[in-house]
Amino acid sequence: MVTLTPHMLLRAYALGVFPMAEGRHDPHVYWIDPEMRGILPLDHIHISRSLRKTIRRNPFEIRCDSDFEGIIEGCAAPGPGRVDTWINQQIHQLNRQLFEMGFAHTVECWKDGEMVGGLYGISIGGAFFGESMFSRATDASKVALVHLAVRLKLGGYQLLDTQFVTPHLQQFGTVEIPRTEYRQRLTRAIGKPAKFQGVVSVAEVEAFLQSTTQTS
Repeated sequence: MVTLTPHMLLRAYALGVFPMAEGRHDPHVYWIDPEMRGILPLDHIHISRSLRKTIRRNPFEIRCDSDFEGIIEGCAAPGPGRVDTWINQQIHQLNRQLFEMGFAHTVECWKDGEMVGGLYGISIGGAFFGESMFSRATDASKVALVHLAVRLKLGGYQLLDTQFVTPHLQQFGTVEIPRTEYRQRLTRAIGKPAKFQGVVSVAEVEAFLQSTTQTS
């Protein structure tokens, strides 16, 4: 079995390929290169009226990059509708190393001193690869996704890769594009400079909400 390195993983992402395992305890890593790729256009995000109200109420303290281990453990743990995960020990370790190198980022939702949801992903140039999310409180993962989009938009990112289209992501306007088109967009995005914005203001969040499409 080939021992992967963080640099090998970054190279794979840059080529449009990403790793998954069959289960948390499966030691093998499989490379995925789907014919149709999910992306969330940062200029055409859909946010429901109820979610806008939730975000404006600030029910969670939003932190970025403060507890990577907590995020990846939450993403790897079983949850509603998910009895297993694709994050095995090798992927866990590689992502931790990417975080230490500055290529992985988290958006975390905290309440009463406890992390109740969030997400993480990999950043290369102006491309952000959304890896996984979890929620232990109502709307926590949704709020985290919107806050991710705010930070990517402000940071100059060109591409938010969701890998697949799920019902959860579809409500935000996630679409599928063919592999060829995805790779063209990926090449352009990686060549653009971008910076993950760990801290944003209330005014910047509100401006982003105002710029997006509202759904019922």
